[in-house]
Amino acid sequence: MSIDQVVSFVEEKEVVSLTQKLVQIPSVFKPEQPGGNEEQVARYLVDCLKGMGLSVYYEEVVPGRPNVIAVYDTGKPGKTILFEGHTDVVTEGDREMWSYDPFGAAIHGNRIYGRGSCDTKGNLAAAICAVKAVQRSKQSFGGKIILCIPCDEEGMMIGIKDFIRRGWAAGVDGAIICEPEENQICITQKGAMRAVLHVYGKMAHGAMPLTGINPNTKMARAIVAIEKLEQREKERLGCHPMLGWPSITPTILQAPVKGEPQINVVPAQCMTTLDIRTVPGQDHHHIRQQLEDILLELSLADKDFRAGLDVIEERPWTLTNKEDAVVRAVAGSYQAITKKEPVYNGVPGATDGTFLHKAGIPIVTTGAGDRHIPHHADEYVDIGQLVETTQLYARSALAFLAGE
Repeated sequence: MSIDQVVSFVEEKEVVSLTQKLVQIPSVFKPEQPGGNEEQVARYLVDCLKGMGLSVYYEEVVPGRPNVIAVYDTGKPGKTILFEGHTDVVTEGDREMWSYDPFGAAIHGNRIYGRGSCDTKGNLAAAICAVKAVQRSKQSFGGKIILCIPCDEEGMMIGIKDFIRRGWAAGVDGAIICEPEENQICITQKGAMRAVLHVYGKMAHGAMPLTGINPNTKMARAIVAIEKLEQREKERLGCHPMLGWPSITPTILQAPVKGEPQINVVPAQCMTTLDIRTVPGQDHHHIRQQLEDILLELSLADKDFRAGLDVIEERPWTLTNKEDAVVRAVAGSYQAITKKEPVYNGVPGATDGTFLHKAGIPIVTTGAGDRHIPHHADEYVDIGQLVETTQLYARSALAFLAGE
């Protein structure tokens, strides 16, 4: 039997039903709701995956926040391919902004509506149903398929970090990151650095500001200098053909950092957060050093300038060669299924694949869903595209394991 025939074993009703069920289990992480959130959807998946005859592992990362790992082992020597799709979703926000119940998974037209339908429960369902299709096809091949279903992708990515820390990434030869990319073949993604900048002053009466030190004006100088650094990086690197421009974006600006603000009080401290997005060609250590140099220069020019920078998270950019086996398997499968040339692109944000790449695994990111729809009200996924994704995942797994 040709590997092309595996797509005939994909059942539309199955992937639609599983997507709906996953969306209907709200998995917005809320610390005040123990036992709910990711845990509820994870337990549902454990039963589902065990029912498929897979070896299933339920591992708590922190109390109430589990990863689920399922392994389809042929028992024959061969390579290992991994599919990754997370269980958590972002908040639905103001429900009055929604035309449909955010956790109803209603079908209207050819779309499933609901929080997570696009990012990324639809694609998680597609990966699971792709394994079912492979099982039904009774194809003869060697190696393993691992379903990695972590918690907390939308936060600090503690799930995928724990997955790697426990040794699951060892021996994986290629990974498909199941995220909404309109079934484009994304071979690169931006890196991210999150930093907190504090500028320290001295509290004083607003009528007598010279008796204190105003951290706000000093923070303003720092932000202007950081903006110039961003511009220099743009001029140095240009606009990346798949990822666009690198950026250094001040997001939160707060003064005072503690206590109640008053219009007639000079605050003692000012804080800003920096959301830094990097592209291939940038070195995170060098960026941090340049930020530190800015603060040093400001302190040398002003004896009252005192500041501290803390980098609280780093996610390196990724780049996988088009000729890598996992990219060729996905691109070839897309062409075989759609009869169209694959579209190569990049992921504008970071994914769990960031850390799999850092662990030495070649990754490619693809899946159903308009990339601009995640985190919006009336989030949806197109059913036709979701079925195509399931076919793409199933054929890609066989192509990769067969060495095509």
